[in-house]
Amino acid sequence: MKVLLWLSAVACLLVAGTEAASNLVCYYDSSSYVREGLGKLLNPDLEIALQFCTHLVYGYAGLRADNYQAHSLNENLDIYKHQYSEVTSLKRKYPHLKVLLSVGGDHDIDVEHPNKYIELLEGEKVRQVGFIQSAFALVKNYGFDGLDLAYQFPRNKPRKVHGDVGSAWKSIKKLFTGDFIVDPQSALHKEQFTAFVRDVKDSLRPDGLLLSLTVLPNVNSTWYFDIPALNGLVDFVNLAAFDFLTPARNPEEADFTGPIYNPESKDRLAHYNADFQVNYWLQQGFPSSKLNLGVSTYGNAWKLTADSGLEGVPVVPHTDGAAKEGSQSQKPGLLSYAEICGKLSNPQNQYLKGNDAPLRRVTDPTKRFGTYAFRPVDGAVTDGIWVSYDDPDGASNKAAYARVKNLGGVALFDLSYDDFRGQCTGDKYPILRAVKYRL
Repeated sequence: MKVLLWLSAVACLLVAGTEAASNLVCYYDSSSYVREGLGKLLNPDLEIALQFCTHLVYGYAGLRADNYQAHSLNENLDIYKHQYSEVTSLKRKYPHLKVLLSVGGDHDIDVEHPNKYIELLEGEKVRQVGFIQSAFALVKNYGFDGLDLAYQFPRNKPRKVHGDVGSAWKSIKKLFTGDFIVDPQSALHKEQFTAFVRDVKDSLRPDGLLLSLTVLPNVNSTWYFDIPALNGLVDFVNLAAFDFLTPARNPEEADFTGPIYNPESKDRLAHYNADFQVNYWLQQGFPSSKLNLGVSTYGNAWKLTADSGLEGVPVVPHTDGAAKEGSQSQKPGLLSYAEICGKLSNPQNQYLKGNDAPLRRVTDPTKRFGTYAFRPVDGAVTDGIWVSYDDPDGASNKAAYARVKNLGGVALFDLSYDDFRGQCTGDKYPILRAVKYRL
């Protein structure tokens, strides 16, 4: 009997350990609170998601260019309307939840000071003390459990998916242009960032506060992250392994924007996939249990032309930049999952023609690359569109990949682009649910 009880206790501990490693980090873009129409995410809608999330990353705070202090990007909402406090107070109802405040995340756009995040590193402790103290004050005063650094480093230059002739020219061109260097001082900035993260962690550690790192899309990890050193400084890393190609970066051709594995045909670039990015961090000695795979809840949408063809098979040539913005996302070239789902064939649009005709959905039976949907320019159709996205099945496949790789879990970018109203099937947050069930 004692042996059976002991085995039962060991089994419970093993199960508990597995659950603890299954992070579901949910990003919450607070600007969704002030959107108009169906894209407006209010706190009762947000609360529905919290039963599934282990962490909520509240975005976004920014960096003042004059004194390099952290500050709210929308003080009217975050502070004066008490959204910081409203959200962190939800922990009383969901005690399992940890809420972190994120800085940067591509939302801190400053046209007059585009390099202020690099300037913060180059200023070293003289500038960084102000940031660290102000960031700690925001976290501590408003009840956050920690800080997330979604640091705005320079991005890789966009590259085309070349054919054989293009590849030959690219290798020749490289002799004259170098290896697409966007930051000649990246090695120095890597050292400075490591020292900066160490000081941030030292400020948080006495209060038991968490520190996480968000690796934004198209930021070169080899340039900016001393991965072995960061292992001892951050509690986990969220790897945004999507947006490898976008209409803004690649206006003339459309392709899978967040595949798990490399679609090897047509000479695609080997690093434009989640598996490559994950393996790089693991090969550098970062613990798999502290690495979360980023999954997007939106799609990238290109505008097709008559020269793009009728088949829609990627790589799709001769596209014309971003497709028209959605009524919910309100960003050209970006459609929330709810908007994409509404454009697929359904009882309301299945018989419509021309520019109102539904998109044709193409699934991925290999579970390696993702789903896409399109409507070519053909006859009465003049508004051609091609969109790459993860539906609930695709997101579930990525969660399964995270489990196979023994990763810490999944980071979802973000809740406001999931179908939080249940417009598609009646189920609210279908992508979030699919990830949670697979984890």
